[in-house]
Amino acid sequence: MADSTPDPRSQHRQEEFPGQQQDQPGLTDQMQPVPDHGEQSYVGHARLEGRRALITGGDSGIGRAVAIAFAREGADVAIVHMPEEQSDADDTIELIRAEGRQGLSLAGDLRDEAFATQVVSETRSGLGGLDILVLNAAYQHDIDGFENLETDKLRRVFETNLFGLLYSARAAYPHLEPGSSIIVTASVQAFEPSPNLIDYAMTKAAQVAFVKALAEEAGERGIRVNAVAPGPIWTPLIPATGWSDERVKTFGSDTPLGRAGQPAELAGAYVYLASAESSYTSGAVLAVTGGKHL
Repeated sequence: MADSTPDPRSQHRQEEFPGQQQDQPGLTDQMQPVPDHGEQSYVGHARLEGRRALITGGDSGIGRAVAIAFAREGADVAIVHMPEEQSDADDTIELIRAEGRQGLSLAGDLRDEAFATQVVSETRSGLGGLDILVLNAAYQHDIDGFENLETDKLRRVFETNLFGLLYSARAAYPHLEPGSSIIVTASVQAFEPSPNLIDYAMTKAAQVAFVKALAEEAGERGIRVNAVAPGPIWTPLIPATGWSDERVKTFGSDTPLGRAGQPAELAGAYVYLASAESSYTSGAVLAVTGGKHL
């Protein structure tokens, strides 16, 4: 008798996470346990052969999982990351190059309009073009009551999650050819907002509006624009959010599947939206949430 399909409730870690905190932006090797980005599990099928991708926030978490998958599907990949994340970026670039693909590391802060614009030209120059733009970089922080929302942190959330996204998308858009794809990492928070992440949730809702609006215009040029909406995913962003040890321990346990997701479980969604398999999909938000509703 053939092996049955694995039970999604137990396919990855079921136990509580150890309580832990990090300073933003957070690093992979300081996490317990280290997230699964698909290093050992993702198998490519040449679905992105010859494509050139730019992934913001590509050094770790969901971005690293997407970078690995894209490279194994045949794409060359540039990743954008903060200078403090260079060690994570180096590891991701090594994984990309291990697949015989070009890997480009671009360090800087996407809140800087000049840098967020420059990464597009550097990618086009370094990889010989740009076909897939993954707008994944994000910042979030815990808020202990709305009256305690700090202006500097509010500004960082909006400038990272919205302004940086818009700067890079605007720079890339005129150069994208028919068949190109823009993919945004939105969030279940856009639809099920948590009070302690109110500013983050607001930016994620705005990202969904961006996807739907731009898809209307871009479709006339043969460019597709979509989003992935992750649920609770175990990435460096989580221990760096400022949650208590108890909140970290139970992270993701409120989903119907009863656990947090791993970055590797997102990779296939991005590959689908970047590939010709999704040729009639635009303006969509693909939920990868462990069963939480959008």
